Amino acid sequence: MGSRACVPLVLALLGFGLFSAASQWRTQVPEQAAPVIEGRVVIAAPVLLALFGGDRFLAANLETMRLAATGVDFGRADTGYLVRAQQEVAKLNACHEDNYYLANGLLTWGGADREGTEVLRRAMQCRFWDELPAFFYGFNQAFFNKDIAEASRALELAAQRATGNAAGFRKLAVMLQAERFADEKLALDYLTEQRDAARDDPKLHAMLDKRVARLQGLVALREAQRRFEGEHGALQALEQLVEYELLSALPEDPLRLGYELTEGRIVLKKLKVAGMEEQP
Repeated sequence: MGSRACVPLVLALLGFGLFSAASQWRTQVPEQAAPVIEGRVVIAAPVLLALFGGDRFLAANLETMRLAATGVDFGRADTGYLVRAQQEVAKLNACHEDNYYLANGLLTWGGADREGTEVLRRAMQCRFWDELPAFFYGFNQAFFNKDIAEASRALELAAQRATGNAAGFRKLAVMLQAERFADEKLALDYLTEQRDAARDDPKLHAMLDKRVARLQGLVALREAQRRFEGEHGALQALEQLVEYELLSALPEDPLRLGYELTEGRIVLKKLKVAGMEEQP
């Protein structure tokens, strides 16, 4: 009986010894590289159509479900696979809501902005009732491609389709146009015209009025800076404009962002969004 009572203890000690040995061995093994995502098979749209008996909507639905479930492995997206798969879904059903959402989130911000924007373009044309594809497409055209004319066209389309944010879309289009002007006075003239033309839309008029006031402050600051530097040399701080009585006070920004001196030039302060400042 005594020897039998010792058996569990012996097994426990043996197990602990094996565990310790395995742990020591594991520390000596070089760390393995992260697994590489191999290219996945993407079935062409005509083949999918044949497989699902000619029902392109069913084919698009099931393919979108498949790519949503398999497009991300090991914490990272397989962008090449998603590009190919989502383009095929767009051929089957450009109106597919999940497909354009995934394209904008995973492709556009995953290094494939042109491919993601193309899916959005198809969705914008197909979903004539939905402002979001037009808004996403317009934003991407401005942010990634610097195509302000195309961005403004898409944002106006989004405004026409909008149910509650038409003024916001139009305001963004106006601001994008204004930022193209190198001369702040020309930009101010443009913004003022747009504000005055929006009198029939009180919400848009109020939004643009704040931007006009903000730009008026920038114009005043830059004029004072030119006078200061003509007499005293390079401006070191905005407060010098008040100290030398070129301005009675620094202009107040209606948006409460303010102004700043950057590389010798007074500019409008912008919102700092984490992860966005590094974008080209």
